[in-house]
Amino acid sequence: MSDTHTYQINIAVKTAYIEAQSDPHASRYVFAYTVTITNDGSVPVQLVTRHWIITDANDRIQEVRGDGVVGEKPRLQPGASYQYTSGTAIETPVGTMGGSYQMVAEDGTKFDAEIPAFTLSIPGTLH
Repeated sequence: MSDTHTYQINIAVKTAYIEAQSDPHASRYVFAYTVTITNDGSVPVQLVTRHWIITDANDRIQEVRGDGVVGEKPRLQPGASYQYTSGTAIETPVGTMGGSYQMVAEDGTKFDAEIPAFTLSIPGTLH
């Protein structure tokens, strides 16, 4: 039985520039990002690993892989959401992040939930 709605994860991200931790003279720009992960599918799922691709305006790429998020491997029932905040530093005032979460459904199915690319930018940099 293959239902495209069985495994459906919605990911929304909000970003903020952290001026107090940034040092533009040293090419260090720090951003916080708050991610909301919602299980819009019909079976419970668990987030087991993450893979981020962070790119600055100089095309410098950082790849981050690891277990869970912020020390947790959240389990989401259908309709449930999980939210967390983390951060990253890049060398330019503008960059992008995107990637995927590796999920395991209660029925044992493993799948990737894509994290759509989003922009990191200090206020006033982009219109």
